[in-house]
Amino acid sequence: SLRAVSARACAESLWPRDCRRLHTIFQSVELPETYQMLRQTCRDFAEKELVPIAAQVDKEHRFPEAQVKKMGELGLMAMDVPEELSGAGLDYLAYTIAMEEISRGCASTGVIMSVNNSLYLGPILKFGSKEQKQQWITPFTSGDKVGCFALSEPGNGSDAGAAATTAQADHDSWVLSGTKAWITNAWEASAAVVFASTDRSLQNKGISAFLVPMPTPGLTLGKKEDKLGIRASSTANLIFEDCRIPKENLLGEPGMGFKIAMQTLDMGRIGIASQALGIAQAALDCAVNYAENRRAFGVPLTKLQGIQVRRCSLAWMLEGGKLCLSLLLTGQLSPEAAMAKLAASEAATAITHQVGVPVCGPGAWASPQRFE
Repeated sequence: SLRAVSARACAESLWPRDCRRLHTIFQSVELPETYQMLRQTCRDFAEKELVPIAAQVDKEHRFPEAQVKKMGELGLMAMDVPEELSGAGLDYLAYTIAMEEISRGCASTGVIMSVNNSLYLGPILKFGSKEQKQQWITPFTSGDKVGCFALSEPGNGSDAGAAATTAQADHDSWVLSGTKAWITNAWEASAAVVFASTDRSLQNKGISAFLVPMPTPGLTLGKKEDKLGIRASSTANLIFEDCRIPKENLLGEPGMGFKIAMQTLDMGRIGIASQALGIAQAALDCAVNYAENRRAFGVPLTKLQGIQVRRCSLAWMLEGGKLCLSLLLTGQLSPEAAMAKLAASEAATAITHQVGVPVCGPGAWASPQRFE
């Protein structure tokens, strides 16, 4: 049929040469040389330092400590932190580029980087006092320390206005009690941004944010969650039992916690979207490399029409996620941040499942391929 012929012509014109490089549409829109150099630096680092260890650290649930420290030396652990606070002094476009390339090499390392940049350093940089920035940002820029973000709870997820964790003022201290759930970087973190209710009668206007050192008396870590993937990044509960912290550890003003959480989550969604794009691109790269070298029915897999059409449609799905993210960077708005996260995550899931497994078959799970 005409439709089948057109689809085949489109597929053959794009696969594998252009299909593998469709992402250059997004990457080549007059990016200044600084960003191009950053992308290449991150890609080289990921290929050399992350790809060789990604499968092993994931299997062993092992934090990639040496690699995170090297990322700190490159400025990747504090990308938009000003240089006077020992950060890289870059912007969020630079951050999305770096996140994509690091996650392309190792999804776990991408998560560790994202949480430290977006969810831990981000709110302190925006809402912290000068003294707080010196104490809680500068030591976390080098990769020697990482932070975490404690919002979610067992009974209400990430509903910032429904926090059951409480913070009671007691002379020159705040006393925290409650449980935070599914906290990324929990076991490796040296500090946490924690959200708690200081006045339940005010609902979301009674939520405040606090800076909590780790470890500290009254704070216990739950078990490491045994996740399906991204296992080199720890996930665990933070359990507060009359945990006492100094009064000056309040971030912003009392009752600002809901606002801080909402703005921080937007930043986090950008990081997750970039991470998902890196995962999707890595899956597509693996599938293309495999298909170019695997033969069936006397020809390479790349010559089979069914594979061509599916791969091209999913490659465009990847580009859709990148376009959504690029449009978002013109302004951080909640709906657009959520849409970018959704589009990129859907692309990562679809490409991994609908490209990796069908193209590579048993090789997708029983060989050194990286789809898991």
